[in-house]
Amino acid sequence: MSAQKAGDPTTLNRLYGRSSGHKVRVEQQALLDTLLPAIAVPAEGEVTAQSLFGDDRPLHFEIGFGAGEHLAERADMLPDHGFIGCEPFVNGMAVALTHVRDRRLANVRLDMGDALAVLRRVPDASLSFVYLLHPDPWPKARHAKRRMMNDGPVALIAAKLKPGGEFRLATDHPIYLDWALMVMQRHDEAFEWLAETPQKFLEPSGGWIETRYGAKSRREGRRPYYFRYRRR
Repeated sequence: MSAQKAGDPTTLNRLYGRSSGHKVRVEQQALLDTLLPAIAVPAEGEVTAQSLFGDDRPLHFEIGFGAGEHLAERADMLPDHGFIGCEPFVNGMAVALTHVRDRRLANVRLDMGDALAVLRRVPDASLSFVYLLHPDPWPKARHAKRRMMNDGPVALIAAKLKPGGEFRLATDHPIYLDWALMVMQRHDEAFEWLAETPQKFLEPSGGWIETRYGAKSRREGRRPYYFRYRRR
């Protein structure tokens, strides 16, 4: 395991990374202009099932959903649950909106900004699931404080999960793998690792939908790891 020291838990106050890439298509821009405002997480106030969906359904929160295929599959699988997805990358948001439109997903709310800022507005012990799937590893030691897997964000996730709620993490990067395991060991009073055997973290389980990135990783000979933690 890496001997690196995790960053100060107060240092990661926002997500890092680019917010745009190649130009979106006309159809995608139309979704950004019309559909996104209709299903956007409100800019102010508490973020609750009641405020988003008008009832007290179970809530799921995905940090950095990429192209949104995992979010869309889970939302389609669990239509009576509510899904919050945050992604600052406009191209990923555009593809996710296509999924929402094509699948007619009424149980999804999206935010094109900082997931941590939205997560702080969720009342404590409100979430049933939090997903962090293949986050940017920031592999250089000097960028370690930028990793989402640091003490501050993990403590925040723990606070927002209900007792018995689940935190799911996926990565195929060896440096990030070591780092994440080290950080989670420091939070074992809050989380129980749901892995009785190595096979439990070498394959998706519990209705886990593998992302395109995870499938690509396998094709290219890298090993994705899938971690499930239950809030104590």
